Amino acid sequence: MNAQAAGQVPEGYDPHAFEPFAVTVDLAVFTIREDRLHVLLVRRGQDPYKDCWALPGGFLLPRESADDAARRELAEETGLSDATVAHLHLEQLRTYSDPDRDPRMRVVSVAYTALGPDLPEPHGGGDAAHAQWLPYGTQGPLAFDHDTILADAHERVGAKLEYSCLATAFCPPEFTLGELRQVYETVWGVPLDRPNFRRKVLATPGFVRAVEGPPRLTGGRGKPAALYRAGDATALHPPLLRPEGRETTA
Repeated sequence: MNAQAAGQVPEGYDPHAFEPFAVTVDLAVFTIREDRLHVLLVRRGQDPYKDCWALPGGFLLPRESADDAARRELAEETGLSDATVAHLHLEQLRTYSDPDRDPRMRVVSVAYTALGPDLPEPHGGGDAAHAQWLPYGTQGPLAFDHDTILADAHERVGAKLEYSCLATAFCPPEFTLGELRQVYETVWGVPLDRPNFRRKVLATPGFVRAVEGPPRLTGGRGKPAALYRAGDATALHPPLLRPEGRETTA
């Protein structure tokens, strides 16, 4: 076994020749509550930016991957159960490395986007004094560069709805096509034609699959709606595009 394989520092290499910096994770977590897109925010309990809203997140531990840190921080700062966190759709967004993004020291953040269906009320923990779901677009200025991270995450989610099956991550295990359509309308901020949406979804192989059994009453007028589950597909062919000429809003 060579020196590198054994975890030893190569001869002549000085790890102190480079200025150290910290690595954090930040999470933009979305859900749909009361027909509106909500984002999970924490109120910081410590300086810098004490009492300001921020995205959940924190520093990586010495022997921890970014993915593990993201799930740990999400559970610690919000009080969401390990089971709830484990079932969230979690994906890496991008890395934010502006030298002045954190007043404490040089900090590079690996940002994540997480999605889930009507998630429970959180509570603060760690260095977060309070955690709360807020309607997207009403949160006001956030700490650090979290406004940029949140806007990037929202744009990523809106774009991925067009060419992937990500919308089902906002839905419960069994859902109606009306509930699935509502995900698109809520994230994109535009109304969709119901018959056209239904036709496109059912014509896309593997997007959804019908649930055997009786349909479900949805609380509205008309006959009960059929139930569906997420299918095996991950990509939409053809894509389900946003209506042209419409702005994407919360």
